[in-house]
Amino acid sequence: MADEPSHPEQQREQAERGREKAEDNRQDAEQDRGSTEEHRIAAEAARKEAEAFRQLAEEARSIRDQHREALDAVRHEQERLREVGESARIAAEQARAAAEIARAATAEAVAATAKALQATLEQMKLVEEMRRTLRDIQDIDKGEVN
Repeated sequence: MADEPSHPEQQREQAERGREKAEDNRQDAEQDRGSTEEHRIAAEAARKEAEAFRQLAEEARSIRDQHREALDAVRHEQERLREVGESARIAAEQARAAAEIARAATAEAVAATAKALQATLEQMKLVEEMRRTLRDIQDIDKGEVN
């Protein structure tokens, strides 16, 4: 009987640790989300920059004979921008993975909360049983005194 009150408490502590772990995972995912937003902004800036360079390339073709070396430099820059775009795509995929981790962390938090609630319910049932027993004892004592 002495072990019964500690069992719900252990469950509550386990549930609390699980909730804390899930909260840590959620915070990590939130940080990843912020990093992903920065990558998205950089990708958008790179896209705008790539559009500007595309226009420069069209102008360079019209005067190609006079500016062939400048055109080659622009083409190299376009390749760099393509690589930046690819990096942005990879970052977006990582963001999707981070969102999945956050979803899993949320599910863990819900499960931990359910465990904590179950442990609390068990404790409440035990306390109510103890109250009833105490009332029964008090009623018996009153019956013996009268």
